[in-house]
Amino acid sequence: MDPSSPVFLLIIAFGAILVIWLFLYFIPVGLWFTALFAKVKVTIGELFGMRIRKVPPSVIVNSLITATKAGLQLTTNELETHYLAGGNVPNVIRALISADKANINLSFKQATAIDLAGRDVFEAVQISVNPKVINTPNVAAVAADGIQLVAKARVTVRANIAQLVGGAGEDTILARVGEGIVTSIGSAETHKSVLENPDKISKLVLQRGLDAGTAFEILSIDIADIDVGTNIGAKLQIDQASADLKVAEAKAEERRAMAVALEQEMKAKNVEMRAKVVEAEAEVPKALAEAFRSGQLGVMDYYRMENIKSDTSMRDSIAKSDSDGRDSKSKGDKK
Repeated sequence: MDPSSPVFLLIIAFGAILVIWLFLYFIPVGLWFTALFAKVKVTIGELFGMRIRKVPPSVIVNSLITATKAGLQLTTNELETHYLAGGNVPNVIRALISADKANINLSFKQATAIDLAGRDVFEAVQISVNPKVINTPNVAAVAADGIQLVAKARVTVRANIAQLVGGAGEDTILARVGEGIVTSIGSAETHKSVLENPDKISKLVLQRGLDAGTAFEILSIDIADIDVGTNIGAKLQIDQASADLKVAEAKAEERRAMAVALEQEMKAKNVEMRAKVVEAEAEVPKALAEAFRSGQLGVMDYYRMENIKSDTSMRDSIAKSDSDGRDSKSKGDKK
C-alpha cells in the first residue's frame, strides 16, 4: 500500500488514536497528576496494576487523597485490598475522618471489618456522635389487678463501635425493652401506681442491662405514652364463668338422660312383670280343669268360690260408690 495514499494515512491515524486511548485507559495520567499535586505518592505502575486487577483507580486515588488531607496514614494497597474484598472504600474513609474529628478510637482494620460485616460504618460513627432515638411499638401488659395498659417508649441509643461486629441490632433492643416494660407493668400491684409513676418503668428497665451483647449503648428509656386498655381480669372471670356454666349444663343433661333411661328401663320391667301376671292368670283355668279331673275340686266348691268372688266384687263396687258420693257431697258443701 502506498504510504501517501489517504487510506493508509487513515489507518495510521486510527491506530494512533487507539494506542493513545489504551495508554490513557491503563495509565490515567490525569489522575496521576492529581495525586502528584495533592502530595499523595501514587506511581504509574500502581495505576497500571489497578487497571489490570479491575480496580477503578479513581475510587482508590480519590479516597487516598481525602484520607491524606485529613491526616490519615493509609496506602493504596490497603484500599485496594478492601475494595477487592467487596467493601465500600469511600464510606470507610468518611467514617475514619468523622471518628478522628470526634476523638473516637476507630482503626482502619475495625472500620473495614464493620463495613464487610454489612453495617454502615459511617452511619455508626454518626450515631456514636449524635445518639439515635428509637420508638418502640405499642407494648400491651397487664397489671396485678387485671387492668391492661398499653405503653409506648422512646429509647435513646448510641452506637458501640467495639460491638458493631457480631453485636445485635435494633430489633433486639426493641424486643428487650418491650420485655422489660411487660415485666415492670406485670409486677405492679395496681395499674394506678403505674399511671402515677411511669418513670418506675424506665428505671427498672434500665437496671436490667438490656444493651449487653448489642451494637448499641442505651442512654435512656423514656415512656412516651400509657393508655388504659381492657379489663383482662374481668374478661377472664366472665370466660371462666361461661365455661363453668357449660360444664354444669352438660352434667345436668347427662343426669337427665340417665333418669330418662332409668324410667324407660322401669317401664320395660313393668311390662315384663305384667306379662308374667297374664301368663300366670292363663295357668289358672288349666289348674282348675286339672283339679276337676283329679277330683280335688268339686262343683260345689267351684260355685262357692265363684260366689265369694262375686260377693267381693259387689262389696268393692258399693265401697267405691260410697266414696264417690262423699266426695261429691263435700264438693257441694264447699260451694
